Amino acid sequence: MRVVIVGGGLMGAATAFFLARRGIGVTLIERDRVGQAATNASFGNIRRQGRHLPQLPLAHRSRALWGETLALLDEDVEFRATGHVRFAFDEGAVADMEAFARDAAPLGLTLEILGRNELRARFPWAGPGAIAASFSPEDGSANPRLIAPAFARAAARLGAEIAEDCPVTAIESSGNGLRVETARGTFPADAVLNAAGAWGARLAERLGEPVPIEAYGPQMGVTEPLPHRILPVVGIWSRVKAEGVYFRQVERGNIVFGGGKREPVALDPGHAKVDPANTLAQLPQLARLCPAIARVQVIRTWSGCEGYTGDMLPVMGPSRTAPGVFHAFGFCGHGFQLGPGVGDVMAELIATGETPTPIAPYCIARFAAA
Repeated sequence: MRVVIVGGGLMGAATAFFLARRGIGVTLIERDRVGQAATNASFGNIRRQGRHLPQLPLAHRSRALWGETLALLDEDVEFRATGHVRFAFDEGAVADMEAFARDAAPLGLTLEILGRNELRARFPWAGPGAIAASFSPEDGSANPRLIAPAFARAAARLGAEIAEDCPVTAIESSGNGLRVETARGTFPADAVLNAAGAWGARLAERLGEPVPIEAYGPQMGVTEPLPHRILPVVGIWSRVKAEGVYFRQVERGNIVFGGGKREPVALDPGHAKVDPANTLAQLPQLARLCPAIARVQVIRTWSGCEGYTGDMLPVMGPSRTAPGVFHAFGFCGHGFQLGPGVGDVMAELIATGETPTPIAPYCIARFAAA
């Protein structure tokens, strides 16, 4: 069996690794460089709280794999299980936090719910307006610049072929299976995975499976280094979109942050930008979470091209029109934590035709029904 994967982000690179680990021949094709699109722009958040509840089995599978990355990849991708905390500043947010914790518990996610006094004792740097918090102790973060290349290198050591700077022009049926046409020639395949991120809908549409998707760029930034004091990844429970910022302090001391408004991106050429006005809007919200960082200098900002579906859920599973083709794209800015699990699930599905991890809600057929 020979599998061709279109897209060298985290989803594609992880799938290549898990296929190669099963002894299956695989070629990973990337239009640019491995990990240079949405993965590279990611915040690096490994969180399960706040997710679409039916997604938790996939998130749990992925979290277990994050804990094994050093052994699997023989590289430190800076995965740290420092915990993930979200603060609530009003009673509506507290109600949402408590409802999620209650609904997630039967699905295997136990959150620590902290009142005002306990959150002050646990996180003395928290903003004075925070009245409650939820803490997921086994979650954390990893370095998004390291993870996709590490998976690709590990796949290559197992025999996978990595083809970079290789735009795909078509996926077609042939007498012996499938073929992927690229700017650098034709790649024959028994199965093809479309993991092309924001560009995945274009490939799906060529197969007669249109997916409504829009491309946006997250607004990311990093500050000067400070003494390392904040261990968990920090976010917020809020019904106000503009308040939805998040941050983490890396071991070198810098504060990495994001959230709030996203900027639209044209897929051609796919270059995402940061609007300075968005950064200025993020800063007071960050200071609300942690007043100590209110006057810290921002030293760099960046963005990347992410694909967002209309229902904010990804596309995962087999094509309904093209036998042998599978999809894993459109993760709506929430895919980083899921990446290793998605790779393992898609490799399992391609190799065996089934997976015990529920992914039916992400079937591409939902758009045809709509």
